Amino acid sequence: MAAGAVTTAAGALAACGGTDSRAAQTPGQTASTVRSGFDQFAAGGYRQVAGKRFGIIANPTSITSDLTHEVDVMHASRDVHLTAVFGPEHGFRGTAQAGGGEGNTTDPKTKLPVYNLYGTDVASTVKVIRQSGVQALGFDIQDAGARFYTYIWTMYLGLAAAATLGIPFIVLDRPNPLGGLRPSGPVMRPAQESFVGLKPVSQQHAMTVGELAALFNEEFVPSDAGGKKADLTVVPMTGWRRGLSYDQTGLPWVMPSPNMPTPDTALVYYGTGLFEGTNLSDGRGTTRPFELITAPYIDYRWADTLNAELPALGVRGARFREEYVEPASDRYANTVCGGVQCYVTDPGSSDAITTTVAMLVTAKRLYPKHFGWNYPGEAVNWIDSLSGSEWIRTSVDAGKTTAEIVAGWQTDLAAFARTRQRYLRYR
Repeated sequence: MAAGAVTTAAGALAACGGTDSRAAQTPGQTASTVRSGFDQFAAGGYRQVAGKRFGIIANPTSITSDLTHEVDVMHASRDVHLTAVFGPEHGFRGTAQAGGGEGNTTDPKTKLPVYNLYGTDVASTVKVIRQSGVQALGFDIQDAGARFYTYIWTMYLGLAAAATLGIPFIVLDRPNPLGGLRPSGPVMRPAQESFVGLKPVSQQHAMTVGELAALFNEEFVPSDAGGKKADLTVVPMTGWRRGLSYDQTGLPWVMPSPNMPTPDTALVYYGTGLFEGTNLSDGRGTTRPFELITAPYIDYRWADTLNAELPALGVRGARFREEYVEPASDRYANTVCGGVQCYVTDPGSSDAITTTVAMLVTAKRLYPKHFGWNYPGEAVNWIDSLSGSEWIRTSVDAGKTTAEIVAGWQTDLAAFARTRQRYLRYR
């Protein structure tokens, strides 16, 4: 999602899927050993929260380098007083599917209270944090680099609540799996606020959660916390630099959510996640979510047309394979669907958002009687919330080209890139 350069249709960060996870690899880079923010936090004796009742927003990705969950580590330590855990979408232990949390529970292993923070607003978050009795609040969850991945908005609400309550907020930083080189895609517009985008951030933000927290705290939190900012501490990683692919970090990958099985999925998700706002399947219920995009009405023509028109569509570094699947769950469960699997051919030169727009443009052109924005029974025009405005939907319907659609958000993207630049910690 270096330096705030604006991504264009002709050249961008990462491509649409496949099995090559070198999201933004710079020639000459070698494998790195990255120490996460939690590693630094623990090595320092948790001094940032010394003497305070501490609560952590966490999920299955909140682990040490040896795969031990940090809640277990802190619970067993005499150096930190961990008294509560807070779960985002999918829950603290990750058992809930999209759009759900695990509710308020007691963790059976540590006996700590676990509070649900998914789907709340600032006022509700303040109420939950106050009820928990914590005197300092932390966040450590692996992000996917996309604005519509909801964990960053749970972090935002936690920041605003901490500012309101006057308690410290500590972010334990982790890598951006897309490399974090350049932001891309549309910026969310006013009136489209939802839990897939509460503030005007580009679709691929190209920041770590620590960097995002600093931006949020300065640019947005005061408007939601009575003019106050949070007492924010970001515990940085060591060994991470922009452009590292996840497999170069040396850190283990844990699924951040049920349909994010590998770092390769993240390369796809920040673009093809938009298909959740159409009547196609985004690959949930298959073994390659967000890489396999299918529907009962799609046939061989989609892959053939995309591959034949790649230069004209403005797509670089991606290619498509005709595929047929029968999803086991979610949309079109137990129904044979045709479609494509997206492959990376040059991860440094292509952008999953541009690729996705090209896919939408061609699907609308090839299947005008069947392609639609609304899957039966789901939210109307969800694509607008996911993309941040009506622009993609109305432009595809109007027959605009991929280049015309991508050009439509460049001014907003350039403004966000300038703001983002002020908060970057890693070079």
